[in-house]
Amino acid sequence: MTSEAKQSANTVKKEIIYLVAVACLLIGFLGGIVFSVFKSPAPTSQSASAPQGQGQLTPEQMTAMVNLEREVSANPSNGEAWIQLGHLYFDSNQPPKAINAYNRALAINPNNADVLTDLGVMYRAGNEPKKAIESFDKAIMVNPRHETARFNKGVVLLNDLKDKEGAIKSWEELVAINPLAAGPSGQTVKEILAEVKGQAKK
Repeated sequence: MTSEAKQSANTVKKEIIYLVAVACLLIGFLGGIVFSVFKSPAPTSQSASAPQGQGQLTPEQMTAMVNLEREVSANPSNGEAWIQLGHLYFDSNQPPKAINAYNRALAINPNNADVLTDLGVMYRAGNEPKKAIESFDKAIMVNPRHETARFNKGVVLLNDLKDKEGAIKSWEELVAINPLAAGPSGQTVKEILAEVKGQAKK
């Protein structure tokens, strides 16, 4: 290879490295400010990121869903069955069905902060962020120390309603309750607040 060819190849490599570095920085930046809501830490469901997509249920869960659908059809006043069915719809990314199931459960027991929080997540998944906020607010009224509801409220305010000040306020209230509070990624709310406040100043 001639010296000119080598120089040209080196230049191309440098440009590629530069582009990759810029892309990584952008991904890191976006990853730092776009946060995910997560499921309430109810005893009946694991804390998790937003639902992964329809068809992710195990055969056992699919069987449970069919059995629960039969149960609520025969006994519509069975609030626990509605909750469990809502969780399965949540996990299989079926927002309309989850919303219906959670609302049926809340009609029986309106003061379940975990269900109100999961309902809010499903409203967000169904592109109804304002209803999501209403649901998170109800959860916070029932349980002012409900950390997941407060965290998720901040996420929806920031990412969906573009209300940075509202998100900051929600997370500051959360940190006042628990200074060690963290999101589903493990990043502390204090760190998230620092990032968001830094962006708000720019």
